[in-house]
Amino acid sequence: MSSTDAPWPCILSEPRRCADEPTARAPVMSKQPAVPRLVPGGGCHAGGMHRSTGSRDPAAAFPLPALVDDAAERRQANRAIALSALGLALTGMIELALALLSGSVGLLGDALHNLSDVSTSLLVFLGFRVSKRAATERYPYGYERAEDLAGVGIAVVIWASAVLAGVESVHKLLEHGSTSHVGWGIGGAAAGILGNQVVARYKLLVGRRIHSGTLIADAKHSWLDALSSAGALLGLVGVLAGARWADPVAGLVVTIFICHVGWEVTADVLHRLMDGVDPDIITAAEAAADGVAGIRHAHARARWTGRTLRLEVEGWIDADTPLAAAEVIGRAVAEQIARELPEVRSITWIARPV
Repeated sequence: MSSTDAPWPCILSEPRRCADEPTARAPVMSKQPAVPRLVPGGGCHAGGMHRSTGSRDPAAAFPLPALVDDAAERRQANRAIALSALGLALTGMIELALALLSGSVGLLGDALHNLSDVSTSLLVFLGFRVSKRAATERYPYGYERAEDLAGVGIAVVIWASAVLAGVESVHKLLEHGSTSHVGWGIGGAAAGILGNQVVARYKLLVGRRIHSGTLIADAKHSWLDALSSAGALLGLVGVLAGARWADPVAGLVVTIFICHVGWEVTADVLHRLMDGVDPDIITAAEAAADGVAGIRHAHARARWTGRTLRLEVEGWIDADTPLAAAEVIGRAVAEQIARELPEVRSITWIARPV
């Protein structure tokens, strides 16, 4: 029986085991019989590298019909990071100067939050920078998780700014501190609202376009700053009306807003780090695979690594299906899934015999 007629289960996205490859590195197999593994086009691999693709990513040997321009996405992300950092630095410095002039703790908390956004922009930039490194033997899936880890840094900065804003507000409330130059403070708060709204909308637009959870988290951080500015503005208006307590109370309200968004960002980041995905993605992938001729049943798993949504599909096919035919079925599955879920960028196809 030839290799193309053998009813073997095949993992089309992994490299074929060469005859001279040491058996000590062979993976632990299930109860199914051990079989050769093929990639489209064949060819053994040396040093863990596919000769046909030059990539260590197993799914790179089984490409999707639609390709994503990663370089273009990185340029969009870097542009968004740079422009937003510049805008937030300018807004934060204006607010900080006016907060020190007026003594408004609400405006001070907002200014510190704006300046913290500049530091989170640096974290996002570093995450994108590291994630572009090529995969290695130690990190066979590459460094795309660096973008998700940058989200952890963003969450930490948000919680730190919440603590600082809360402490300052409580101190002023207990010490009955005064607020002066209220008009200048109101102008600074208004500038904060405008600057943060523009930056937040821009980063959110780019983040959704390139499927970057980290950039979306940073956009939420900027959106929070706009709410913080609104709270500071209301506090200063209250002071202007004669309520001296309005400013520290506004600072506490701002702190609550910061904690709320900090919770949301932390939950989103941990969801990705724990390989959480929208269940609808799994349902849609399995439905797409089940609709392909030759598939008896299909199971799918998915996870995000940075901006890459990776999908693993197990398809149960007739046990007497030749390997070449199993590969054709796998490619049909990939094409169908690509049409139904264009956000999927990596598919590993595993054929199982029935």
